[in-house]
Amino acid sequence: MLSAMSLVKWAVTHVAPVFIVTSPVTSYADQIWSMNKARSSAGFSLDVPLIMLVASILKVFFWFGDRYDFPLLIQAGIMIFVQLLLLRVALLYRPPFGAQRSLNKPFQGADQTDSGIPRPYNFWQWRPQKPYWQFIAYYTAVLAILQLLIGRNTAYIALQGYVALSVEAILPIPQILENERLRSSKGFRLSVLINWLVGDAFKMTYFFLSEGSVPWAFKLCGLFQAACDCYLGVQYLKYGDGDAATLEMDEKYPRLA
Repeated sequence: MLSAMSLVKWAVTHVAPVFIVTSPVTSYADQIWSMNKARSSAGFSLDVPLIMLVASILKVFFWFGDRYDFPLLIQAGIMIFVQLLLLRVALLYRPPFGAQRSLNKPFQGADQTDSGIPRPYNFWQWRPQKPYWQFIAYYTAVLAILQLLIGRNTAYIALQGYVALSVEAILPIPQILENERLRSSKGFRLSVLINWLVGDAFKMTYFFLSEGSVPWAFKLCGLFQAACDCYLGVQYLKYGDGDAATLEMDEKYPRLA
């Protein structure tokens, strides 16, 4: 019994931090490679890099107020780099636009999300690539200014943590909605799903058993994200690659599928 507990403690202390730090690469490298090889990002929700960039950049600033475990900070930094690369590839290989009213829209056309809810100013559905990079730059600049002005305020520090982790916790939701819309999981790599699920297991173990400083924001939001990831697994088993005809129509005529 003692040896088993010692093994668990060793894994939490040595294995879990390594997995957490490298998880951005192991989770998304295959997705990036797959889109680059297929020359298409059809079926992949562009909201995934949006969510992870917003959350990860804020987590970096959160660290200056609440010095949580260093491996989590390193993970946030690596995640930013990986998500910028993922966004670049996803934008580069967006599906073609043939429908009349879809020519200026990146995915489904219209000013709507995957769930059909209108977005103000077509947010994160712009046709040119430049606005995406401008938003990320402005967002980072605003956070930097706020950090200089009120970065030591305890209420602001707590708000940073819960907002960052809450945003990250909704990561699977855009992909869940995309899968439901298409009745298919095609375009969403099984390797990403497996890495998310394995990552959830490691994160939960690390968050709750680690002797280091892990704020409750990490724990609560991690539990919610793990539940969503499990539902993605249910979708993958339920839909598979879906109907090829529907997916082909969605690539050619985003508003008609």
